[in-house]
Amino acid sequence: MDTRRKELGEFLQVLRQRSAPEAFGFPGGNRRRTQGLRREEVAQLADISPTWYTWIEQGREVNVSAEVLDRLSQTLLLTRTERAYLFEMAGRRDPLAAEPENDTAPEPLTTLLVDIAIPAYIMGRYWDLLAWNAPAAQLFTGWLDQPQSSTPNLLRFIFQEPASRQLLVDWETRARRITAEFRADCRSRLEEPALQKLVEDLSQTSPDFARFWKQHDVLERQGGQRDFNHPQRGLISYQQITLYPVEQEQLKLVMLKPVEIL
Repeated sequence: MDTRRKELGEFLQVLRQRSAPEAFGFPGGNRRRTQGLRREEVAQLADISPTWYTWIEQGREVNVSAEVLDRLSQTLLLTRTERAYLFEMAGRRDPLAAEPENDTAPEPLTTLLVDIAIPAYIMGRYWDLLAWNAPAAQLFTGWLDQPQSSTPNLLRFIFQEPASRQLLVDWETRARRITAEFRADCRSRLEEPALQKLVEDLSQTSPDFARFWKQHDVLERQGGQRDFNHPQRGLISYQQITLYPVEQEQLKLVMLKPVEIL
């Protein structure tokens, strides 16, 4: 049995059993053999087949639509967190989910950047660079060391700035991998308008990005060696380390530790 289907069924069962029948217009009392609501009662309230609802609770291989999940959420009076969990376990996008707010890097994290002696920066959910330190600006010379008219974006730098092709060693291999990492990282946000706008703009301005994006490669963002052809320092190499803040998991703290080139 699929783990998510099993989790969805058990979650609904717990929600049903904790619900007082009287609160939903059904008689209570000691004659009820089931704690909380009966399956038939939940199905009646959500306007779905009792057999269908039973299959969901049993974790059977059935597709539960967003409309049914919405009715179950309202029927069982779920909190926002419970509703989000219900949709996540069912593998559905909640049509009532609020659009994500703009990324903001928390002050303790941006303050930490100043104390990091190696290149480091904070990326948002769409790979905007929300903050960076002086070593990062020195590494990405011609980009992060310049006044910014808008929030810089790593993908825009790689695919829309000619300087990136000289700075990144083996640009095509690196750009292809970054596209695959970005697709994997945004797999749960592909329907967000802001993401769609970014992808559309990159596809229109960069044939390379359009080609890589259509290949549908997905790779987890990993550490590893990153080589640069720096205009002043020549060939330099770093070990990339990425950390995710617990409070805002959509953010990434990226650090580049210098390594010797043999």
